[in-house]
Amino acid sequence: MTRRQCTGEYKIKPIKQKVRKLLGYPYPARIPKGVFVEQWVGISTDEFHRAKDADVQYMRNRHPLLDLEWTRADCTRYLTSLGFAGTPKSSCLGCPFHGNAQWRHIRDTSPDEWAGVVEFDAAIRNGNARANATGTHLLGEAFLHRSRMPLDQAPIDHVTAAERAAQRISTEEAEELENGVVDSCSPWACRGDAAQGDFDLAA
Repeated sequence: MTRRQCTGEYKIKPIKQKVRKLLGYPYPARIPKGVFVEQWVGISTDEFHRAKDADVQYMRNRHPLLDLEWTRADCTRYLTSLGFAGTPKSSCLGCPFHGNAQWRHIRDTSPDEWAGVVEFDAAIRNGNARANATGTHLLGEAFLHRSRMPLDQAPIDHVTAAERAAQRISTEEAEELENGVVDSCSPWACRGDAAQGDFDLAA
């Protein structure tokens, strides 16, 4: 696996550049003390270990999902209630940290994007062009899939143990575990009109 630099290069660095521009102090201008932005970062409780303070004085990170004590499942439920069902995790198309389910999703739902990542996978086999041009050749070969096989030949249809565990209960069962059975009674109260009507408890 090569050095993981996506977050620093393609997220944090551009965000800092934009923040400096918005504040009116593009690099290398010094930003006065007390001038800062508040940046809200969407890290849920499942990944609380990723919540960190900004490494510069002109940015202050807030983590509203942690304040709400929301898990990824809570976020998904909320988005679904607003009509945004099936919202996937954010990630780059050609991320080598994708699992089989993510690769299958791209292949099965977006043929053009799949063709692009297959092409990208083939293009990185010997490292990146700039490194090769400067004589810093890759030792071995690079692949997007952890099997170290070309993406269009990789065993992405294999369902991992983690995926099987996640699929053990249906959506309805998960909803029932979360909210209880619709139109049934608990030891403390009756739910649903039918149950209440049967015992004249609605009045």
